[in-house]
Order: sequence, then C-alpha cells, then structure tokens
Amino acid sequence: MQLYTKRGDFGNTNLIGGRTIPKDSVRVESYGTIDELNSLVGYIVSQMDDTALEMKQELIKIQHDLFDCGTDLSTPDGLKEYKVQKELVEWIETRIDVYAEEPPVIEKFIIPGGDPVSSLLHVARTVTRRAERIIVGLSREAAINPIVPIFMNRLSDYFFAIARVVNHRKGIEEPFYERGGAVFHTDLKKEAIPKTKYNS
Repeated sequence: MQLYTKRGDFGNTNLIGGRTIPKDSVRVESYGTIDELNSLVGYIVSQMDDTALEMKQELIKIQHDLFDCGTDLSTPDGLKEYKVQKELVEWIETRIDVYAEEPPVIEKFIIPGGDPVSSLLHVARTVTRRAERIIVGLSREAAINPIVPIFMNRLSDYFFAIARVVNHRKGIEEPFYERGGAVFHTDLKKEAIPKTKYNS
C-alpha cells in the first residue's frame, strides 16, 4: 500500500465527495484539530492502568466518535446523512452526571495537575475547546452538522469530570487556584462541574 499520493503537494486537499479546498481552510483546521485530539486520547488510553478499565473503554469509544465528527466536518452539507446524532450527546451527558457524583464538591478553580493521567486529560480538555472554537468559526462560513459542536462542548466537560475522578481515585489532592475566593455554589453535587471559563 502506497502511503503518499502527491495530491496535496500544492496545498490542497479533497473533501468527501471530491471537492478540492485549501489545506489551511477553517474546515480542514476543524477536522485536523479533532484528529490531533484523537491522537492525544489514544496516548492517554495507553497510559491508563486496568483500575480505570471502564474509563479506558469509554475513551476508546470516544476515539471512534471523534473520527465520526471529523468525517461529518469533511462532508459538505446535504451530500449524505451525518454520522453524529443527538443520542451521542445524551450518552456523554449521562456519563458526565455519573462521574460528577464521585469527587468532592469544589469551591475554587482547579489548576490542571496531580496524577499524570489527570494532567493529560486537562490537556485533552483544552484541545477540545480549541477544536470547538474552530468549529464555531466554520459554522459561520458553511452549513455543518449542528450536533458536532454540541458534542465537542460536552466532551470538554467530560474530560474535566474524569480528570477530577482520576485524582480522586488515586488519593491525590487537586491543586486549586489560590489567588481568588470561593466562586462556586456547594449546595448541589453537580456544581463539581461548574460552568466556568474552563467549562461553558
């Protein structure tokens, strides 16, 4: 199997369906960033031990979901049915709710850190946010699957949630941002995933 095609030597690439666009277009940047995220998730999975087996299986599933997101973003609207549907958003919201119940409620912003896997999950969260921003920009230029940016928004919350769970299960105290007071309500357990500059 020949890995190189030479079709991209002049700075262009093809979308699904054959349309040619520049490699530095917002559309290519959107699914290219998702590819970057997918590679990072694969690395995170490789660093997790079997005590996080359920989480590892979920992350592997999410790798397939990310591939579907990239496929949808590389498919011109109306060409064929999109792969990512609202059920995916419902599934990840359910998983977020489950993980939000496990660690203690927080009152301050968290500084990414602690266990190495938790730290990597925060990196995944920030790459997800970057992908989401690019996708929002694409949506202003072209019609896209509207479920994809919603899923990406929830996915960053998911990474935040499981990063906290990893530290909690390892008995590692989370590093908090100390240059401010309490900023979250603590009357509801779900405030463990506040809508902040990190999660909105």
